[in-house]
Amino acid sequence: MSLIPAFEIGVWNTWIFMAAWLFFHIVPLTWPIFRYDIKAMFKKGAASPPYNKTEKIINNFGTVVWVILFIYSIFLPLPLGTPLLYAGIALFVVGLIICEIAGIPWATAPVDEPITRGIYRYSRHPIYIGVFVQYIGIGIASASGLFLLLTVVQIALSASVVAAEERFCCERYGNTYREYMNRTPRWIGMPKS
Repeated sequence: MSLIPAFEIGVWNTWIFMAAWLFFHIVPLTWPIFRYDIKAMFKKGAASPPYNKTEKIINNFGTVVWVILFIYSIFLPLPLGTPLLYAGIALFVVGLIICEIAGIPWATAPVDEPITRGIYRYSRHPIYIGVFVQYIGIGIASASGLFLLLTVVQIALSASVVAAEERFCCERYGNTYREYMNRTPRWIGMPKS
């Protein structure tokens, strides 16, 4: 593994993982079984909680890091036939499965209630965990220390976004969400009785 592997454009580059990531995270939003209102999501402020000034800056910086990761993936060749590639693919698939399992309650829960069933009993933010596992898998599969470093930066920046989302959920769902926060860890663990 090197900090910055050779840059080259090719078919077997890391962009394959990023394209799969986009497909599995964007396409399901259009399925009618999910509780997303696509038109409302693109109206100003409808898709995200109200961020304060610092959170907006951090969120925008996180978006820039994601764009850098995406562009970098186009030029980042995969080390075909190496154990790192196979380990990274395995982690990527595990993260993808976590995200897909976390999507099931989104399809079945009422819109006016917080999602607290399924994998959400063990983590208030399993989709973030799944995405982090996927990105770590991509970094390992590509044998790129820079990709892993930017992933760690992305994970750290997400803490601010998560705090804003939780504040938004407390305002929207009230004591129901506060009780959920008291019994369920933010990232991962066993639910409190």
